[in-house]
Amino acid sequence: MRTGRIERNTTETKIAVEVNLDGTGSYDVSTGIGFLDHMVEQFSRHSLIDVTMNVDGDLHIDQHHTTEDSAIALGQALSDALGDKAGIGRYGLAYSPMDETLARVSLDISGRPYLVWRAGFSQEKLGEWDTELIEHWFHSVGQAAGITLHMELLYGSNNHHICEALYKGFARAMRQAVEIDARKDGAVPSTKGQLGG
Repeated sequence: MRTGRIERNTTETKIAVEVNLDGTGSYDVSTGIGFLDHMVEQFSRHSLIDVTMNVDGDLHIDQHHTTEDSAIALGQALSDALGDKAGIGRYGLAYSPMDETLARVSLDISGRPYLVWRAGFSQEKLGEWDTELIEHWFHSVGQAAGITLHMELLYGSNNHHICEALYKGFARAMRQAVEIDARKDGAVPSTKGQLGG
């Protein structure tokens, strides 16, 4: 089993995250932000990556630290579980429809983090979660995990559907990218012999 565990304790947040890349999509998520919980649960279920996440953050200030730090910790746990990335598919692409919405997510677990974000929201909140933090969540998880990540809203109007389509697309693309390809015979998927530099 390829697993990772991160504990991140600062004056702003206390976080424990565990992941299992070879899981079944089981999850136990508590961030203190209901809609963020729902999205991390969607990520777990559709990527088949088991996720346990417990966050105690300074929500009396705002949601920024909890959102950012939980994404960093998840990205670090994913990186820990991936190790040297030997044998993985490395790339993932998913089109994710949800009713009137269609999102496209393409990613490369390259060790070179980069985010291209071509999506947006027409309202300030989903539940109690500030929608401006959604792009930042993806930026933070990609930076910490070393993922080149392209997120696009092709079309859509319902903000809940847009967010969920992006998270499910990310999940399905990650499922492809982290799976072991038997044809690679354990080789790191790069002519450099390593990923990340």
